[in-house]
Amino acid sequence: GFVRLRSEEAERRQAAHDIRSTEDIVIEALRNARDAHARTILMAVSREGDRRRITVIDDGDGIPPEMHERIFEPRVTSKLDSAHMDKWGMHGRGMALYSISVNAEEARVLQSEPGLGTSLTVATDTESLAEKADQSTFPRFEQEPSGSWAMRGPKNIVRTAAEFALEHRGDLSVYLGTPVEVAATLYQLGLASLSPAVRAFGGDGAGIPLVKRLALAAGPDDLADRCEALGLPLSERSARRILDGAIVALDPLTERLAAESFPRQTHRPSERRRNSKN
Repeated sequence: GFVRLRSEEAERRQAAHDIRSTEDIVIEALRNARDAHARTILMAVSREGDRRRITVIDDGDGIPPEMHERIFEPRVTSKLDSAHMDKWGMHGRGMALYSISVNAEEARVLQSEPGLGTSLTVATDTESLAEKADQSTFPRFEQEPSGSWAMRGPKNIVRTAAEFALEHRGDLSVYLGTPVEVAATLYQLGLASLSPAVRAFGGDGAGIPLVKRLALAAGPDDLADRCEALGLPLSERSARRILDGAIVALDPLTERLAAESFPRQTHRPSERRRNSKN
């Protein structure tokens, strides 16, 4: 009754165990960015019919071009001495991205350079890889009879990302939204950190972190092209609205959690900006 599995079959079975839902892909992608020493992680999520797309852009260590495909192979990792256990299990074994790729229709690095961050996109079929039916409910904290606070809401994509953001508050910031919202946030991050001279003469962005490059856009067409290259497809109209400041940048998930749970005590920065204009 005993058999010896080939290593490839054993790894595929492990991958099927590690990734059972879209939410599992979300947490593995976030942990991967964290372990690459990212301080800022932006996740764009969208769905058309049964096709779910997740794009993660970070300011972490980045990946050499020759490794863009190999990182999806099993047991390939840059974290040989940093494998560790966290609340979601063991990480750093070189299996996270492999597990994602086995369970996804598409998983690839769009852009990445050492020291400049990474843009990674994943597409899944929700008919074969399930996800929570309720993806619209935002989590919130509720006080229990004992006096302690607990996060409530379906364990959907936003709650999964929010739990990760809360666990790592103070160490990194997580942003979650649509591709257009993430693009607007990246544009504002670049505006806040790049000088006018760099924005005017930065060209293709060589040497500039991915999370700041959208601020180099010369116009709506250029911005739309740069967003497409990062895995954030949007229309020229949306690009123009981003340049005009008509689309408000996202707040970090921890700030959104506070605003949703304690609305009388907390106002999100974007709300304060809007109120100051009225």
